[in-house]
Amino acid sequence: MNTNFARAAASYDEAAVLARETGRRMAERLEYIRLAPSHVADVGCATGEGIRTLQRRYPSALPVAVDLALPMLQRLPGNAPLWQRLSRRLARPVCADVRALPLADGSQSLVWSNLMLHWLADPRPAFAELQRVLKVDGLLMFAMLGPDTLKELRAACLACGIEPPLRSFLDMHDVGDMLLDAGFADPVMDMEMLTLTYARPRGLLRDQRHLGCRNALLGDLPWRDWRRVLRQYAASAAPGQPLAASFEIIYGHAWKPEPRRLADGRAIIRFEKRPGPQAS
Repeated sequence: MNTNFARAAASYDEAAVLARETGRRMAERLEYIRLAPSHVADVGCATGEGIRTLQRRYPSALPVAVDLALPMLQRLPGNAPLWQRLSRRLARPVCADVRALPLADGSQSLVWSNLMLHWLADPRPAFAELQRVLKVDGLLMFAMLGPDTLKELRAACLACGIEPPLRSFLDMHDVGDMLLDAGFADPVMDMEMLTLTYARPRGLLRDQRHLGCRNALLGDLPWRDWRRVLRQYAASAAPGQPLAASFEIIYGHAWKPEPRRLADGRAIIRFEKRPGPQAS
């Protein structure tokens, strides 16, 4: 899967309509959060749309762009605005796995991740690592795909008597529980359905290939069966209407609280000095 993302670096921007839209909606959510970060990181940055959004919003923050696919990171300078290139305000690229980030403990004020975490079979190690690199009172904000993604294509599989091979995604309530288990506080989760439309099924397949995730998303099925499924999918559209491809988007954010225990497991007890009684 990682190799496919790397190979798709040149075609990614052409097809990343959904990622741009979810990134825009994530940025709108930041309007309602009081935050003045000194360090920001976009984890799973692809070609850099997210980190550029954070740089525009927080121009004084030090930006880091993290992705496992090196060819994606190599496109960051060319996609950056001219003023960033001239002023040498480019984000620092880091090629790394989200489950083993080469970032110091408590080094980031805001971590942003747009449509990446759902590709992990188990996101809990990633949540633990993101909690580690955040400062106390730092914010994690993310978007990921939910279980009703491509429900039309799943229904077409079932109508053909075929068990859908498409990737399964976590429910937002399970994601919220994982955040709490990782040590985050006050997680806020919400969901919405976004729909892309296509003239023919090939348009959906082409976009997922250009994004580098067709096999990871659609799974493995003999081509003869896929032809049956795609014919059924195409027939599901009303005459003269485009095909719908629904994507369930889970949005979440959570804060890193003050630690309650030391690394060796000992509990932290804080004493506060209160003012004594005032003489009258």
